[in-house]
Amino acid sequence: MINEAIRLLQSHHYRITKQRRSLLEYLSGFKDQYVSITQVTEHMKELYPGMSYNTVYRNLKDFSEIGIIETKTRPSGSCVKYQCDFGNLHHHHFICQACGKVQEVELCPVTLFDDQLAGCTLTGHRFELYGLCPECTQKRKNFTDI
Repeated sequence: MINEAIRLLQSHHYRITKQRRSLLEYLSGFKDQYVSITQVTEHMKELYPGMSYNTVYRNLKDFSEIGIIETKTRPSGSCVKYQCDFGNLHHHHFICQACGKVQEVELCPVTLFDDQLAGCTLTGHRFELYGLCPECTQKRKNFTDI
């Protein structure tokens, strides 16, 4: 499950330490939803009591830069999720507002803005859709049927 991430780290000349492997194993459990950096740090400090917040944060920053994780800033703080598609780093998400489940969206709508952005040079973008996943929609429907 983490072999692709390990190969990516090695190709960028990172050593594969037991701490990095543990961090990857933990993060790989979050392909379908974001986890707070605080929660990641707490987990790692349980495994490695001497590990500092800065060490965890530095590794998460490195993982993000080479495409192992995706980051997001929320009002409650920064959070991360394991890359859901190493073969397609450019993709977008639907995020369920009830359970937090994340689903990849393959279509990129940025070309819809070409006419409005004539002469501009885009350097990046982020596109997310929010709503309720099928399970949460059904739960809400069942609840209102009562």
